Amino acid sequence: MSTLPLADRVALVTGASRGIGAALALQLATMGAQCVLLARTQGGLEEVDDAIRGATGRGATLLPMDLQRQEKELDMLGPSIVERFGRLDILVHAAGVLNKLTPVAHIEPRDWNEVVAVNMTAAWRLIRTCDPPLRASDAGRAVFLTSFALDAHTAYWGMYGAAKAGMEHLALTWAAEVSKTPLRVNIADPGEVGTYLRAHAFPGQDKAKLRTPQDVAPGLAALCTPEETRHGARVAIEA
Repeated sequence: MSTLPLADRVALVTGASRGIGAALALQLATMGAQCVLLARTQGGLEEVDDAIRGATGRGATLLPMDLQRQEKELDMLGPSIVERFGRLDILVHAAGVLNKLTPVAHIEPRDWNEVVAVNMTAAWRLIRTCDPPLRASDAGRAVFLTSFALDAHTAYWGMYGAAKAGMEHLALTWAAEVSKTPLRVNIADPGEVGTYLRAHAFPGQDKAKLRTPQDVAPGLAALCTPEETRHGARVAIEA
């Protein structure tokens, strides 16, 4: 019998082709989870799968999917995973899109639609499709990655901050609704991490001074374990 903390658990991770999502997927896999990895980039997913195979000797399930445009496929995700593996125990929504930093009055509808679709609407669809199997798990866990942007009301961050704020509200409301079940739902703030998204927002920042995705992956993975008791919390991830 395996002594790995996530042995026999099935985990769905969005945004898993790079950055925090990729690092977390590898962390969950080394802890024993069977990982289902979702992202737009097939090549990036295959690289993460190679890393998982190298570390664990087994592969992940790869789902190249556009969270904005493939709504029907996203809506069927929960039942499809249950059909394949018989269960779903962990959901992590790590996918995020920044698009442009711009004054609120200058936000273009196309940019707004993309940012809201990936950061917030996809969270709602993931909740809808994953709620039944996560409730059925004896230790269902859901984690949604958030950002400092919605706290500071920093100029030009209105579009991204609004989408993340909406995502938080949905997730924490869901947490209240499932409080009498074994399911635990939390928001995770990884802080300043050297990701592609942050480099796009702060192109002059010295990446060497930032934490890496690998630094925060263990703290995020801890929120996915059966031992995690926090619920409806906003958790700052320490390296």
